[in-house]
Amino acid sequence: MAGLKNKGDHEGAVIKKVSRRQSDEGHGGAWKVAFADFVLALMCLFLVLWVLAARDQENLQQLLTTSGGSPLLQGNGRQIDHMGNPPGTLIPRDPIPGQAGSQAASKSALRDSDKRASEPPELPRKRYDSEADLRKLAAQLAQMSKEAGLSSNLQTVVTPYGLRVTLHDTDQQGMFERGSAIVDPKFRGLLQQMGAMLGEIDNRLLLVGHTDAAQYHRAGGFAAMSNWSLSSNRAMAARVHMMQGGLAADSVLQVVGMAERAPLDKRHPLAAANRRIELLVLTSGQAEAVVSMFGAPAETSGAPPGVALALPNADELQKLRSNTIGIK
Repeated sequence: MAGLKNKGDHEGAVIKKVSRRQSDEGHGGAWKVAFADFVLALMCLFLVLWVLAARDQENLQQLLTTSGGSPLLQGNGRQIDHMGNPPGTLIPRDPIPGQAGSQAASKSALRDSDKRASEPPELPRKRYDSEADLRKLAAQLAQMSKEAGLSSNLQTVVTPYGLRVTLHDTDQQGMFERGSAIVDPKFRGLLQQMGAMLGEIDNRLLLVGHTDAAQYHRAGGFAAMSNWSLSSNRAMAARVHMMQGGLAADSVLQVVGMAERAPLDKRHPLAAANRRIELLVLTSGQAEAVVSMFGAPAETSGAPPGVALALPNADELQKLRSNTIGIK
């Protein structure tokens, strides 16, 4: 039959190849690897930012602790009362949630009264006005600095105004970290011991901070950090550590900073001796004169008793300069 095929004639086989590339692309793992790398990099970034933030917070807390305490604390260690401030103040006047202001104040006053009742009465503090008493106090401070290993950093001189105590830097030992108000641990302990000693006397004190002539870069204009603010912050830091040692809060009459305006070594403005904290233990008459100078004028005519009208002894001041900067 013509329609029949011979056995030798085979029909050609057709093989159809279908590409499965498109179907496999949906199940590939390359994008997963890229996404995992991105998540890992993002996690590392967050970890670095967290470490930096924690370090900045620690440094800020240390600076506040060593140079004046927490901004919410006053010099006597009590929290600032936000209630009752006049209108327009920047301090918030909102009450603390869950605590009534009157109840908190009454409870605090009750605790303070109970504490004062349980404590023994304080002995009257002695007042050092004579030259002999001031020299005795100077000897005690010198012995204290010697025991602390800082005898070359402390100098004293008796003046008609009172006892002048100078805590200054040397080429071997600095009182503060350069450019900051963070006190060296050795000086911190000495200041606390001085506060405990001066807390037992009834004299008023002046604290003055000084720097050398090295200047800050004025990147922020006149409001930027300067020697004026540095000297003031250092004097305040000294006050804080002395109060931690036991100095009474009402003993400090004035805390000022003089920047580099009163150097001990005028020939070397960058000398270590110019970086110092000066403490003046005033006589009672001189303390009244300072109060009258900045407050209400005294009713009595003339100078109050015990006020020195003459300049300090030139020999004593020269001795202080010689001991401080090594002038022979």
